[in-house]
Amino acid sequence: MRLLLQCILQLRMSKEMEELSPLVDSGHGDGSEEETEEDGEPKICQVCGDKSTGYHFNAMTCEGCKGFFRRAMKRPAQLCCPFQNTCVITKTNRRQCQSCRLQKCLSIGMKRELIMSDEAVEKRRMQIRRKKMQEEPVTLSPQQEAVIQELLTAHQKTFDMTCAHFIQFRPLDRDQKSKCSREPNSNSFVSPSFPYFSIQSPESKEKNRHKRAIFTSLPHFTDLTTYMIKNVINFAKTLTMFRALIIDDQISLLKGATFEIILIHFNMFFNEVTGIWECGPLQYCLDDAMRAGFQRHLLDPMMNFHYTLRKLHLSEEEYVLMQAISLFSPDRPGVKQHSVIDRNQETLALTLKTYIEAKRTEPETHLLFPKIMACLTEMRSMNEEYTKQVLKIQDIQPEVSPLLLEIISKDS
Repeated sequence: MRLLLQCILQLRMSKEMEELSPLVDSGHGDGSEEETEEDGEPKICQVCGDKSTGYHFNAMTCEGCKGFFRRAMKRPAQLCCPFQNTCVITKTNRRQCQSCRLQKCLSIGMKRELIMSDEAVEKRRMQIRRKKMQEEPVTLSPQQEAVIQELLTAHQKTFDMTCAHFIQFRPLDRDQKSKCSREPNSNSFVSPSFPYFSIQSPESKEKNRHKRAIFTSLPHFTDLTTYMIKNVINFAKTLTMFRALIIDDQISLLKGATFEIILIHFNMFFNEVTGIWECGPLQYCLDDAMRAGFQRHLLDPMMNFHYTLRKLHLSEEEYVLMQAISLFSPDRPGVKQHSVIDRNQETLALTLKTYIEAKRTEPETHLLFPKIMACLTEMRSMNEEYTKQVLKIQDIQPEVSPLLLEIISKDS
């Protein structure tokens, strides 16, 4: 088997060398016009008498003479006949005298000005390659299949899609009159008329007027965030390429990507019709986040992000690849092995692109990968705003999870 492979490789190399050689008969991709046989009779090369493949550079020639003429016109050296410039060019001796062969080419009307430039030839070759690639079905390599399978296994082990643990968190403490509402035909949500802080009776206000205002949903969101951060950490630790990194880079990547991975994960539960996150026994809406202290500077772009991403109707494989691409971002603060992480991210991005091309059949499939990458970019700006608002909430009501504070801290 190895010997056969070596023979094939040697054959390919010899053919490539022939194409590069200025003397060997070859000439594909020069942009000359080809003509099929009209009357069923074989066409004869007007230079050497070999079988012609059509009109090339204004004359009926074979592939060999076509290639010879192109290369002879491009080489600067002058050709000289070793005899008396009277050689008869045939199929068998056409390589013996280049000078007479060239003169024969010119005498039958082959024109130098019809030869394509090197740039034009390369452009045409690229077009041919692209056409072949489009015709051939795209398939995932075994390595890419293994990457996807590892990500799926890690995700399914660390993230509970039933959200059964959510009921164990401290209650949301919603006002019974508060409901999530949406303007007709709009993606923007209207918050019911309630303050960010819990409603208190006049007696309670007087009694607690020196106490800080309370974000009523914050205790639940603190428990939820802590739970999700632990899942993200476990997800990352399951991945082979993550464990191979130095510990400082592992910490830097987790600090940078945790919010984004949680955001991607919760998009799987987002209902693009109602604008509600349907997480098993619980449902969340924009007002719940506002009652936890978050403001519209973050929540409005976050809602737009969820609508945009959800409308792409990603599969679980595409979601986990998106999470992994976010995790392996080489430009996170504190990262030391940039090149290693950059290669990992490039591998993941190429795997996602190949997966889309191999599995998707929709007319606008080619737009899906750029849209996903745009969503990843959008999350980066929301990440910064999220950090600012968490620190502001902690300053007003110090109940934010210590684990979350450690994640958003700038200390390595």
